[in-house]
Amino acid sequence: MAILMTSDVSGQTAEGYDGMLTKVGPALRLAKGLILHTAHPVDGGWRIMEIWETREDATRFFATAIAPHLPKGLHPKLSFTPLHDMLQP
Repeated sequence: MAILMTSDVSGQTAEGYDGMLTKVGPALRLAKGLILHTAHPVDGGWRIMEIWETREDATRFFATAIAPHLPKGLHPKLSFTPLHDMLQP
């Protein structure tokens, strides 16, 4: 079942997000199970939303590719929502 992973990153900036994407973007594009990645600013930080084939795919990628590159002081709050349906063109 596909899941939505939401990552709320208090204190993140557009520049910080862009820097992280430069580091991990190539691996993210090839990540097993990734369906969609999107991000936008929110009050006081940044929100990243991804759809993955499984929660295991999402957590594996986060642990191996994202967490090691996080700047000190940034602690994303992750939440997972099972998706009932997903329509793709």
